[in-house]
Amino acid sequence: MSDPQPLEEEEYDMSGARLALTLCVTKAREGSEVDLEALEGMFQYLGFKSIMKRDPTAQQFQEEMKKFQQVIDSWEEPVSCAFVVLMAHGEEGFLEGEDAEMVRLDDLFQVLNNKNCQALRAKPKVFIVQACRGEHRDLGETVGGDKVLMITDDSPQTIPTYTDTLHVYSTVEGYIAYRHDEEGSCFIQTLVKVFKDRKGSILELLTEVTRRMANKELLQEGRMRKVNPEIQSTLRKRLYLQ
Repeated sequence: MSDPQPLEEEEYDMSGARLALTLCVTKAREGSEVDLEALEGMFQYLGFKSIMKRDPTAQQFQEEMKKFQQVIDSWEEPVSCAFVVLMAHGEEGFLEGEDAEMVRLDDLFQVLNNKNCQALRAKPKVFIVQACRGEHRDLGETVGGDKVLMITDDSPQTIPTYTDTLHVYSTVEGYIAYRHDEEGSCFIQTLVKVFKDRKGSILELLTEVTRRMANKELLQEGRMRKVNPEIQSTLRKRLYLQ
């Protein structure tokens, strides 16, 4: 019996421009400035041209995403990758703007999909969401001891609308996301440290972020809490940022 063929490990081409957008509501979110400073340093370290907007309203979340899409599509050189960081109060599927109105996350995500942003078609799009997704609190539990389609030479090559996207949430569905008034959020601070200090594909780095967060004990309301991020990926290739 012959040995199985190894999986093809194709990588995204990261030789082009790298663009990042951060939309952050700082109002009633103490510690946000610490996160913004950390993100700015990370994007600079990873070679991203970064745009940061503070205190967008719900409508401005949508407007700034559309502006970012237009910037990407009109960029003079090829764009290799886009990062979007969204930080606000929230609930499952929604973010709260500075005006206390809500905006749907899916409406923000779809602005950069393969249909709506041609310059990012088949390119990696990474969304980082630092926001609550519900009211549940995790006290923790005790534990013991690519190729999908074959095409002929004369067939047009197509990709699904929603591939090449990575959604990284600061917490799992239904749960609170934690943020320290002076030190910033555990999620953003851990992510930045791992992305700057470690090498590997982005999914390997995010696994390390999850491991570190799972090991932390967070004090809230006088009790120790646990929290871990959630990663949703439709990436078709390995994505390396370093």
